[in-house]
Amino acid sequence: MSLGAIGVSGIVALLVLLLIRIPVAFAMFLVGFLGLWIVDGWNTATGLLASETFTLASMPELVVIPLFILMGNVASATGMSRQLYDAAYAMIGHVRGGLASATIIGCGGFAALSGSSVASALTMGKVSLQEMERFDYDPRLSTGSVAAGGTLGILIPPSTGFVIYAILTEQSIGRLFMAGILPGLLLLAMFVLTVLLICTLRPAYGPRGPRTTWHEKRRALVGALPILALVVVTIGGIYRGFFSPEEAAGVGAGLAVLYGVATRRLTLAELRDAVRDSVVTTATVMLILIAAHLLNPFLALTHVTESVGNLLAALDLNVLGTLLFILAVYLVLGCFLEGFAMLVLTLPIFFPVVLELGIDPIWFGVLVVLTLEMGLISPPVGINVFIVKSVAAAVPLGQIFRGVLPFWLAMILALAVLIAFPQISLFLPNTMFD
Repeated sequence: MSLGAIGVSGIVALLVLLLIRIPVAFAMFLVGFLGLWIVDGWNTATGLLASETFTLASMPELVVIPLFILMGNVASATGMSRQLYDAAYAMIGHVRGGLASATIIGCGGFAALSGSSVASALTMGKVSLQEMERFDYDPRLSTGSVAAGGTLGILIPPSTGFVIYAILTEQSIGRLFMAGILPGLLLLAMFVLTVLLICTLRPAYGPRGPRTTWHEKRRALVGALPILALVVVTIGGIYRGFFSPEEAAGVGAGLAVLYGVATRRLTLAELRDAVRDSVVTTATVMLILIAAHLLNPFLALTHVTESVGNLLAALDLNVLGTLLFILAVYLVLGCFLEGFAMLVLTLPIFFPVVLELGIDPIWFGVLVVLTLEMGLISPPVGINVFIVKSVAAAVPLGQIFRGVLPFWLAMILALAVLIAFPQISLFLPNTMFD
C-alpha cells in the first residue's frame, strides 16, 4: 500500500471513530500512533509520544487554559453570572424579547470569563430559562437564544478555541484574543437584533417583562461591576501590554477567588469543585493536543497535506475562492465533528495553503473559530443544543433546533461581514501593545 493510501485510510478511520462517538483524543491518538508505527516504525511512534508529551506539558503558554477556566468556574460559583444577567434584565427586560436579549448579553459577558461555549450555555440556561418560561416566552426563542448565546464563549476572549489554534499554528495567543473582541461584539449585536426581529414579526414569542425603576437599574448595574472589572483588568491588561496572556489568566483567577472569599460567596467545597472541574477540562484539552502532535506527523509523512494543497491548486480558485472553499469544508464538518477535532484534523492540511496564499493567519483564525461556533448549534451534533436540552428537558429537541435557525443565519451574515471587512478582526491586534 502506498503512503498516500495509508494516509487516506487513516483519515477515514479517524472519521469513523469520531462518528461512533469514540472520544476525540483517543481516536486521534489511535490513528496517529498506529499510523506512525506502520509508516516509520515502532521507535518513531514511541519516541514522538514521549517527546511531544514532555514538550507540550512544559509549554508556559498552555497555563492560560486551566487558569481562565478556573476564573470562569469561580465566577459562576460566586454568582457573577447571575449578577450580569440581572443587570441586562433590569435595563432591557421590559421590551419585547428583552429577557432573551438579556440572556444573550449575559452569555457574552460570561464568555469573557470562562472561554467555554458549553459553560456559557449551561450557566445562562440555568439562570434564564426558568425566568423566560415564567413570562410565557415561546420555547423556540428561549432555548434558541441560550444555545446561540453560548456559542459566544469560543469567540469572545479568553477563548479555548483561540488557544488551541495558536498552539497548532504557532501564532500569538494575545493577538488572537484581541482579534476576537470586535467580531464577538458584532455577533452579540446581531443576535440581539435577531431577537428583536423575531419579536417584531411574532410578538407572542417574546412578551414584555416587568419594568424596573431607576433605583433597581442602578443597583443591578452596581452588582455587575465586579465581573466588568475582572474583564477590563484581564483583557485590557493584555491589550495595553501590562500582562502576557499567561499573567492575565493568573491575575484573573486570583481576583475571582479573592472576590469570592471577601464577599463570603465562595466556600471551600465550591473552590475545590471549581479546581477539580478546571483540572478535568485541562486534562481533556492536553490529551487532544498530545494526540494532535502524533496525528500531524503521520499526515505529513503520508503526504496528505501536500496532496490537499495540490488539489486546491488544481481547482484554480483565486484567494477569496479558496478561502470560501475552506470555510465551506468547516461548515460541513461542523455538522458531524466536535470543534476541537476539526481544528486538529484540518489545520495541518489547510494552514500551509493559507500561508502560501498570503492570508493573514490571525484573520483566518477568527473566521475558523466563527465557523466552529456554527457547528455548536448545527444538527445532528450541535453540542450546545444538547446542553440546553439537558436544562429544558420538557422542550423537544426539534423545537430547539428550529429555535437556533435564525441565529445560525445571523452567524452566516456575521461571517460574510468579517470576510468583507478584515479590519474588524485586525484593528485591535494591530494597535495593541506587545
